[in-house]
Amino acid sequence: MTQDIYERLALHLSTLGMGLPYSEELLDILKENYSPVEAEVALALPTKVAPLQPVGVDDIASNVSLPKEQVAEILEELAKRGLLFTGKTTKGERGYALHQVGMGFPQTWFWKGEDTPHARNMANLVGKYFRKVTKQAFASSKTQVARYIPVGKAIDHDIQAVFSFHMMETVIRQAKVFAVGHCPCRMMMKLQGRGCDHPTEVCLKFDETAQYLIERELAREITREEALEIVKKSEEAGLVHFVDNALGHIQHGCNCCGCACWNVGNIRRKRIPRDVLMATYFIRKTDKDKCIACGHCVEVCPVNSITIRDEFAAVDEDWCIGCGVCVAQCPSGAATLVLRADKSDSVPPRDIDELHKKILEEKGLI
Repeated sequence: MTQDIYERLALHLSTLGMGLPYSEELLDILKENYSPVEAEVALALPTKVAPLQPVGVDDIASNVSLPKEQVAEILEELAKRGLLFTGKTTKGERGYALHQVGMGFPQTWFWKGEDTPHARNMANLVGKYFRKVTKQAFASSKTQVARYIPVGKAIDHDIQAVFSFHMMETVIRQAKVFAVGHCPCRMMMKLQGRGCDHPTEVCLKFDETAQYLIERELAREITREEALEIVKKSEEAGLVHFVDNALGHIQHGCNCCGCACWNVGNIRRKRIPRDVLMATYFIRKTDKDKCIACGHCVEVCPVNSITIRDEFAAVDEDWCIGCGVCVAQCPSGAATLVLRADKSDSVPPRDIDELHKKILEEKGLI
């Protein structure tokens, strides 16, 4: 019976919009974090919804054969351990929602930057899980959940004026609440003894997600000015920006490296095609007349998409993510970013709600 409850919960989680593909490794993760009765309550939370849409205790309790008071206690305990998102429902009451891939799962175990036995155990279990299901987790919808934003110095003023949504400064200007946690990707690698030298406390969250992380002490609250400073320092460290693939109501701002990032790293190692994982709106171009073939861009490219060929830097446009790291550091000014020809007329969905509604529709869940 106990085994059955975890299998049921795993199958339930696989039907989320940003679902957790079923595997034996997922069962191991669930057994480490949920008691059987907690798993039963988690089964009562809806899945065919966009992330960060909490439902109230009454709605949840109506789907489980336990007293409402006990359900409320279990929900709050799960939230306290960072296993459920909490926020206001449409009725203004306290509500709860399941974490979805990239939207709390598996980040919740690593945002605090702690080195504990449980964090190390989760790093190993999550590593095994995603080595098996990464492509399946991200490749089941046409619309990508996140998009790369180029380094600010890499975009010329004309593009900035027309496409300001492709700038981190715009994302931060739109937000009202800010939090910073530790990069889950690099923390997970560090806990497995395979860390890199890039900074970890650079994982930016905004508005509802920021408020949740602050409330649960998973991250610390910062000001808009501090968020801008983190973006600047991330760019100086050669990190890649990506955010929710939406124009507004953005919740997540990651600053990633090719060493550890679940997205950038998989592209760097050519494991999963770029356009399956992320929305890429820009491509790097090289001015052959200006290029001095110094090879600096080859060294700094997070996804190894540049090689020196015939005395100039050649770009593999099937793998370039348009992050602008090489452009910002090009000593001769030969590197530039241009909008992809097949994306020149494309804009992301209006906001995160529209983004995830689109993904749910493409997956046939609504």
